[in-house]
Amino acid sequence: MLFLTLAIHIFVGTTLAGSASIAALTLGFDTAQALVISGAVGFLAALPLSWYIAKETQTGVK
Repeated sequence: MLFLTLAIHIFVGTTLAGSASIAALTLGFDTAQALVISGAVGFLAALPLSWYIAKETQTGVK
């Protein structure tokens, strides 16, 4: 399940990191530090989400 979690994290992590960066830009935080922090927060927030998606995918397959 670790491989599946990492594979899902590649896609979910980049999506959430990009969304967080766009949200930061929309809110007026346009410094490099704010963009790096928002991207990192989005990427790290994707870890539990990726694990949950992988778990649900594995339990749904019979």
